[in-house]
Amino acid sequence: MILSILRALFILLMAAAGYFFIQQADPVSLPPWVRQYTWMALAIAVSAGVFIISVDILAPRKKLVVFSGTFLGLLVGLMIAYALSFVVQLLVEQWVGGADTEQRHNFIQAIDLLIGVIACYLSISFILQTKDDFRFVIPYVEFSKQTKGARPILLDTSVLIDGRITDIVQTGIIESQLIVPQFVIDELQLIADSGDKLKRNRGRRGLDVMQKLRATPHADVAMYDSSAREPQGIIDVDQRLVHLANEMNARVLTNDFNLNKVAQLRGVDVININDLAGALKPVVLPGEKMSVRLIKPGDEPGQGVGYLEDGTMVVVEGGRQHVNQDVEFTVTSALQTKAGKMIFGRMTSKP
Repeated sequence: MILSILRALFILLMAAAGYFFIQQADPVSLPPWVRQYTWMALAIAVSAGVFIISVDILAPRKKLVVFSGTFLGLLVGLMIAYALSFVVQLLVEQWVGGADTEQRHNFIQAIDLLIGVIACYLSISFILQTKDDFRFVIPYVEFSKQTKGARPILLDTSVLIDGRITDIVQTGIIESQLIVPQFVIDELQLIADSGDKLKRNRGRRGLDVMQKLRATPHADVAMYDSSAREPQGIIDVDQRLVHLANEMNARVLTNDFNLNKVAQLRGVDVININDLAGALKPVVLPGEKMSVRLIKPGDEPGQGVGYLEDGTMVVVEGGRQHVNQDVEFTVTSALQTKAGKMIFGRMTSKP
């Protein structure tokens, strides 16, 4: 919207510059080759404006903070126009030597105005479309992957639905900015509006977690609309997230096993909450006795499945007959995977 207004204003200013030339020009004092085309100044100025906008529209889209980018672009454009004004004066004095001093001065003013409008527009447009969104704005420096300091972290849908990110953030261990892309919020809203009750609850939980994160004083959380910098044809949320992480040199925080693999193949750094939880979780030794509530039968005959308070899946041999009951079991083995930790055990024999 802002760029559209800027482009319309640019066309009007180009037309004004051409009209200014017509008003100031004195056909009698101009050389013959200039006098023939004086009436075309307005058309030439407008045509040049349309051509420049067409080239600008075809250029790759980028984005930056609008206010700061506009101010800096205007400043750079004026500096360029001022520098070129000396060149214009020399060229006009050499090529339009037959005109009187006043007419030559008016001619120089018209060209300076035209160049100033073009320089300011191109400078503002370039800065408004640059991808330097999360870096320094003034001075305008394009930092690459060698940028020092904490890199931003992109949150995916599964992390927000999981909810453990709020506990992690409250510890103060994360100093990076947490960025939630708009398409992740859109996916949560779509899940929250689902007709399936389980999906609907998961979507609402993700939105609630997002709200808690933004209210957490320890967290620097930002919502970001990346539609202007995404290539056409990418619909899948995971692919869009990986592409955005590559563009921003960011890391991805997830507990989605498939996203973890895809991101690693694309060279994107991934922080898996399940890996983090597994690294901090106390080691479960074979022979240790634990208690769990079995909630469903297992895949194999005689197995019962339950979950510990932290979400760890427990498979108990001989527990099928005790579904919906609290049982004590003896740990036989534990398996740590990217998808989470699993504990295998057998029913404790009663004395």
